[in-house]
Amino acid sequence: MARAKLPDPLARRHLLSGELAPARARAIAEAYLAEGRSMEAIAFLHKAAARPELEALRAEALQSGDVFLLREVSAALAEPPDLADWNAVAEAARACGKALDAAEAQRQAERLGGKGGA
Repeated sequence: MARAKLPDPLARRHLLSGELAPARARAIAEAYLAEGRSMEAIAFLHKAAARPELEALRAEALQSGDVFLLREVSAALAEPPDLADWNAVAEAARACGKALDAAEAQRQAERLGGKGGA
């Protein structure tokens, strides 16, 4: 099966700024996801109102300790991460050896009133 051609950065910007049918947005998002490019898929999933897929990416961010993915998908869902989310990301990041992500997640947890972690 041929791989779907992903839009170049300029085409991507035009697609996101204009009208885009939800089915087309979802297809583009799926192509990005197939390439492991979750961050770029988020805007197209948002445009497609693909909440289940966005929630799956949120769960992925929590499990993998990915601060940036959590921020982006939370913005797309219009649901800011809460204290439990930041604590989960910090713990997962520490377990994966992602010191910078762990430190940032811990800072965000503390900002929300959480206690300092290990």
